[in-house]
Amino acid sequence: MAIIKNANLLLRLILELCVLLSAGYWGFTAHKQAIAKFGLGIGAPLLLATIWGTFVAPKSAYLLPIPYRLILEFIIFGLAAAALWKSGFPLLGKLFIAAVAINIFLLLLWKQ
Repeated sequence: MAIIKNANLLLRLILELCVLLSAGYWGFTAHKQAIAKFGLGIGAPLLLATIWGTFVAPKSAYLLPIPYRLILEFIIFGLAAAALWKSGFPLLGKLFIAAVAINIFLLLLWKQ
């Protein structure tokens, strides 16, 4: 059982990295002007990482209580799924959000 729980934590890390990758990919493909591509491609993942690190990360100084943290997690993961959708990968966006839902359910179930 410990292996499965650790695999769930690894899945969480992979999903968090996918948030950054999907936001960056969306940013670099969302606009035609080079300056906008650079700004969105770097700025979107940087903004999401800052919000995550400030309010969601387990060792954060400003860790939100559970109901608010879950809402913020769903918003951030939802934005990543929307970024995949808008970038031309709707199926990947759906699979991503399904993996997030399963992961969060297991995290709560196992109190990880």
